Parts: sequence; structure tokens; C-alpha cells
Amino acid sequence: MPLVTPLKPDHDLETKSLAKFFNETLGFCPNSVLTMQHRPAISKAFINLNKAVMANQGRVTSALKRMIAWVSSNATGCRYCQAHAIRAAERYGANDEQLDNIWEYKTHAAFSEAERVALDFSLAASMVPNTVNDDLKKRLYTYWNEGEIVEMLGVISLFGYLNRWNDSMGTSIEDGAVESGIKYLEKHGYPKTVNDLNKHNFISFGRGAPSPVYNPDWALKLGMKDNKKRKTVMRVNSVYGLLLAVQSG
Repeated sequence: MPLVTPLKPDHDLETKSLAKFFNETLGFCPNSVLTMQHRPAISKAFINLNKAVMANQGRVTSALKRMIAWVSSNATGCRYCQAHAIRAAERYGANDEQLDNIWEYKTHAAFSEAERVALDFSLAASMVPNTVNDDLKKRLYTYWNEGEIVEMLGVISLFGYLNRWNDSMGTSIEDGAVESGIKYLEKHGYPKTVNDLNKHNFISFGRGAPSPVYNPDWALKLGMKDNKKRKTVMRVNSVYGLLLAVQSG
């Protein structure tokens, strides 16, 4: 059960009118907005901010913005926002190859160098502590101008708000978002043997922080030969962060 019960879509008529925006992006009005209606000024301000941040101004496309949101939501562990971001990315034309390999964006041929640095920016800006540095700044300015960087950080910051709102509220995921979220398991399958693990993505305990448990990355070696490890798509420097990332899918 959510912390606060969402109100009906017609509770506040101004919010209802503004929320038509979500019929295009998601195909439904999200429960998070229905909950915000308890204070209509918040629901209306949020929708207007969402429209401004997610507007397609040019090279930072609608699909790329949703992929930026998805990477950010995975970094913070918000399942609700992850499901919404991937659904919106599908609706805005992100190609299947990118969606299937988004955690391999650093090396996969489906992503351009400009897209890679944008997603690196999303990941770094979403971490706690923040890991945006001068090297990342230099790489950003190689491919993007200041206005475009502002657009990207607008998306990351918007979803920072949403990640905290939805995780704290325990917002219920709508059926439409669940449909998109389960596609991963449909494509990669439910692991039944050790070898099946090789078809899946792994998140590991990061370096630079003391581990509270012995060998937290044991699954990377499980069933592998010659002391080899499975490749990871992300490193998180806390066990709780690992839990949230796994829960997010």
C-alpha cells in the first residue's frame, strides 16, 4: 500500500487538463501525479516542469532524455521511475537494440560517443556522492553545448525528485508500466541453471569502500572457469545500493 492514497483523475480539473501530456508520453496519468493532487499547486507545478524539461529542443532527443532518465533511476534504485522511463523511451522511438543493450552503452555499437557521454553524465550525477568531475566536463563539451547540458541535467534532476517521491510514497506501478518492465525477463529468460546467469546483467560492489561482508561479488565467479569473472554493467559502493539496484530490475 502506498504511503498516501492517489486521488481520482478528476479530483482537480486543472491538473486533469495538464495531465493530458502524460497520455502522449506514457499512455496514462501516473499515480505519482494523482497523489500530488492532495496539494494541487504541487501537481500543477510538477506537470509544467515536466513538460519544460522533457520538451524536444533538438539534438537531445525525446528518446535520449528517457534513456538518461532510465540510467539515473537505475542508479538510485527507483523501480517505479525505471518502468516509466523505459516505457516512454519505447513510445518516443528509442530503437530496440539500444533498449536491449542500454547497460552496455559504454561499448555497444548501437550508441554514439555523444550518447555514451550523456549517459555517463546521468550515472555520475545520480550517484551519492556525486562523481561529476573535470574529465567528464571535458568530454561533455566535446559533443554538447551548454544549453544541451542544461537539458540533460534538467532530466537528471527531475528524476532525482521523482525517485525520492516514488520510493518514499511506495507509489503503485500502473499496468502499462509493468508491461514494459517485464520485457527484460521475456528477452533474457528466467535463470534456472548457473549457466543461465551468463545471459543476464550483473551489478557489483564498487571499489574504494570497505565491504561489510566477505566476498560480496561471489556471483561474478559462480560457475566460471579459470578464476574468471562475469562482466558487470555497474558498480555500487554500498550493499544497500546493490539491493536497490537489484530491486529496480
